[in-house]
Amino acid sequence: MNLQYERIQSLCETLKLPVLAQSYAQAAQHAASEQTPYSDFLETLLQSEVAGRQARKQRMLTRLAGFPAIKTLEEFDYGFAAGLKRAQLDELASLTFVERTENVVLVGPSGVGKTHIAIALGYRAAQAGIKTRFITAADLLMTLSVAHAQNQLKRVLQRAINGYRLLIIDEIGYLPMSREQANLFFQVIAARYERASLIVTSNLPFGQWDGTFAQDATLTAALLDRLLHHAHIVPISGQSYRLKHQRKAGMVQAQPRVATPG
Repeated sequence: MNLQYERIQSLCETLKLPVLAQSYAQAAQHAASEQTPYSDFLETLLQSEVAGRQARKQRMLTRLAGFPAIKTLEEFDYGFAAGLKRAQLDELASLTFVERTENVVLVGPSGVGKTHIAIALGYRAAQAGIKTRFITAADLLMTLSVAHAQNQLKRVLQRAINGYRLLIIDEIGYLPMSREQANLFFQVIAARYERASLIVTSNLPFGQWDGTFAQDATLTAALLDRLLHHAHIVPISGQSYRLKHQRKAGMVQAQPRVATPG
């Protein structure tokens, strides 16, 4: 190892260029053997640093998002989900809804792929450099309730909820909320209205949401008004994908398909 190489490594460390430091030696040997012009050599090194930084940012945003698993749209079984319009999903995959601060609402029975699609869109957003967070409705309510009890609700809403350009709330409607929880949830929806995007999933048609929100029809109407004003509604129907093998084996009886109201 010569002194010049050591100086270059030290300069890269000072300038926080770790990819350039790793790739310099090999790139220099290749440039010398191919008699590459200096400007092309420098451009190649800078491109590798930019690519490395982008990859690190993608990994960091994916980790911060808190996805329970990584799902992609390419893995989704379109032939299984009834009523799902692939053209609509392709449009959502462009992420223009995030740029326009619009919402996505996935509605349908359990097991038809709502969470898969929500995670896949969130993962694509994280890969595009969009700060994203995934959380279940139950975990969100627990976080808000604890913050409210500790007089830290404003701080938690600002940092843990509104600090993300895309917030994914999974499984709305599986558990009923108390009146206090319903009010806290409304604050999340109201705070993000026309400011940042939401993706939410629910097993309930909208006409039954007041049963989840403490039987408060007024609050539910106000919440839905804000949630759906700028929203892409994605209704999905069909049988549970997770139970398809059991149905084939005759262990679970298939249920009639019911269209999900948009």
